This record gives sequence, C-alpha cells and structure tokens, in this order.
Amino acid sequence: MKNKFLLWSLLTFCLALSAQESEKNIIDKLLDDWHMAASNADFDSYFGKMTTDAVFIGTDATENWQNKAFKAFSKPYFDRGKAWSFNAVERNIYLNETKDFGWFDELLDTQMKLCRGSGVVKKENGQWKIAHYVLSIAVPNENVGELIQLKKEKDSLLLIDLKKKN
Repeated sequence: MKNKFLLWSLLTFCLALSAQESEKNIIDKLLDDWHMAASNADFDSYFGKMTTDAVFIGTDATENWQNKAFKAFSKPYFDRGKAWSFNAVERNIYLNETKDFGWFDELLDTQMKLCRGSGVVKKENGQWKIAHYVLSIAVPNENVGELIQLKKEKDSLLLIDLKKKN
C-alpha cells in the first residue's frame, strides 16, 4: 500500500511539473511571437497578444503607457514597416499555483544593445496575454557613474515637475 501511495505521489508530481513546463513553453512562445510581431511591424498581432488594459513601461522615465496610448504612440512605427527588434537571449518564467498568472524576466538583444524586459502575463479565456511589460536598458555597474552624469540635468528637471504634482 505504501509503495502504491509513493508511486501515485510521484506520478502526480511529474504530471504537475509537466503541466507547468507546458504552460511555461506556451508563455515562452507568446513572448517570442510578440517580439517577432514588432520586428515584422505586425500591429494587430503585437497588440493582440496584450490584454486590453495592458501597460508598457519604456526606457524613458516618462514612458508609462496604458494600452490605448501605447497603440497610438506605436502605430506610426508599425505603419512605416519598422517597429523595433528584440530577441531574447535569456528568459525566466514563473507561475502561480493555479497556473493562470505568471511573471517573467528576459535579457534582450536590441538596437539599444542589451536590455532587460520583465512583465506579467495572465490567462484570459484560456489564452495567455501580456498584462504588463517593463523595458530597461542594461547598464554595466562600472558605467553607472557616467550614466548619472549624462542624465543628471534632465532627471533633475523631471523630478521638480513630478514633485510639484504630489
């Protein structure tokens, strides 16, 4: 009886692990296809992979795009036939226990050189969609001082404006 229980437990664990890996593979493909849609300037495919209330956080401190505004901003780039090109070179995907919500981080090869993407995906009507995405430029630690000097003036002015709003 004990052996049957151990066998059943092992089988259940393996099935759960397999289901989780399958969901991760689906999310991995979603993200690859999303990036490919931008590279191919396929506006409908790109935004079809996002939730209707998705948020895209860009590399500029002022870029906190709600989906509708991000579509309006992006449309001219897609219409010209050249949006942006991001290729994941490393990606980690995590899932909650019910496998209907996940989060990820990825290292990207882009026209801006190495960038970091991270975000949230959720299952809607049985399909994974991107709900939140954050893009940041990866800066080597030894270059942070130079970067601070480069952006110091603009950041100082933006901080003044932001503090006035609070």
